[in-house]
Amino acid sequence: MATDFICYFWQHLHKYRLGSSPLSGEKKKFLIFLKIYVVWWFAICAKMNFYYYYFVLVILCSFNAVSSSRVLELSDKFSEIRKEGGYWLVKFYAPWCGHCKRLEPVWAHVAQALYKTNIRVGRVDCTRFPSIASEFEVAGYPTIKFIKPDIDHTFHGDRNKEDIINFAVRMAGPPVQQVTRSDSLTNIKNMNQLFFMYVGNQEGPLWEIFYDAALKLQPHGFFYSASEEIAKQHVDIDELPAVFVYKEINSGNSEESEDHLNSSMYKWINEERFETFPKITRGNINEILQTNKYIVLVVVEENKLQQIPAEMLEFRDMVESLIRKKRDKYHKHFQFGWVGSPELANSIAMQVLPLPYLLVLNSTTYHHHVPEDDPTEMTKDAIDVFLERIHNQTVPAYGGNGIAVRLYRTYFEASTTLADMWRGNPVLTTVLFGLPLSFLSFILYSICCANILDAEEEEEDLHEKKE
Repeated sequence: MATDFICYFWQHLHKYRLGSSPLSGEKKKFLIFLKIYVVWWFAICAKMNFYYYYFVLVILCSFNAVSSSRVLELSDKFSEIRKEGGYWLVKFYAPWCGHCKRLEPVWAHVAQALYKTNIRVGRVDCTRFPSIASEFEVAGYPTIKFIKPDIDHTFHGDRNKEDIINFAVRMAGPPVQQVTRSDSLTNIKNMNQLFFMYVGNQEGPLWEIFYDAALKLQPHGFFYSASEEIAKQHVDIDELPAVFVYKEINSGNSEESEDHLNSSMYKWINEERFETFPKITRGNINEILQTNKYIVLVVVEENKLQQIPAEMLEFRDMVESLIRKKRDKYHKHFQFGWVGSPELANSIAMQVLPLPYLLVLNSTTYHHHVPEDDPTEMTKDAIDVFLERIHNQTVPAYGGNGIAVRLYRTYFEASTTLADMWRGNPVLTTVLFGLPLSFLSFILYSICCANILDAEEEEEDLHEKKE
């Protein structure tokens, strides 16, 4: 296809014979240059078999350019623009921030995906417009907020395209969305791995409690309402009104059994709003800690392509199969998940853990538990016994949230970060830390030794006067 395009382009150029063409001299020179360039490029492509990649690259670059243009650059006038109405998804960033730079291509894709919706996507350079950052109480970079004329909500999830878009879509709609057709509920089941649904008339104490919980947790989950006729086509319901949660089970999507709530609605939803075995990152771990359960972390390491080595993947799958098989036994007291970044688990344990590993964190006391055996040699039965001992509080607990522990964790994170920087680029690390330390040493030397030098000069002056 690329060859045909080049040949077609060449034939049209060749129609303009320079001897009989009415073109001006400058245009003739331009056509000569263009024909030479086409011949040269065709020769290169034919030799390297590279033209297919060239056209793909052109398309990708064009797409990225279009995507980037969807992001609106905002200024200090945004305070007034906001009052005009509408929904805004805004990234507050600083140009020097590394996390902000990594978020940039994701943000461009988010803007492209939301371009035809009623949500406008923008960004604010907080170094240029600090008043805007202060107005929206931006404490770190990057900060993502969904902004309405009268209120704003901060995004606390993982910074990937899917999670950010889901957050924006949730916040642009009502806290509880009404499902009016059975096929709509089917589509929702296929799209969302987890959601909550109220079935029955929208009145009474249960509806009010459900709506209030949805209002508070709207940034974190999907909430729907349906009639009995629609809901019964998808889930068995014995009595109304009722609330149920829809989760993934095994490898696909399947209904959870109906749960008639006997405890606080908010507490129940807060505990159930996570998948059975989610990926845990620095972006969502604080939300998962709010379940007040034991957080069981399977620690593995992903590469840049998000691939996991075979032996680590085997261990993770073994633990996952165990918890899915015995979910009823564990679910009340344990929240399971896996970690693809060992740095997060190392920070919790305050040591460099071997991989793969099994780490259990108490979300109420922040103590952690580690198995006595090598995790790679643990069987399903051994893991089952380990979790039972944790629940019975018969295993040693480490860490916590005391001042001494927090100071040591800060020291550990700083030292490991510095070690990683040194291994990655020792020259740059030396420059970054060596030069400031040199200047600091010089300043301290000047301050401390100034009196000594002055005293020596005075002694010399006195000695000269005596002579």
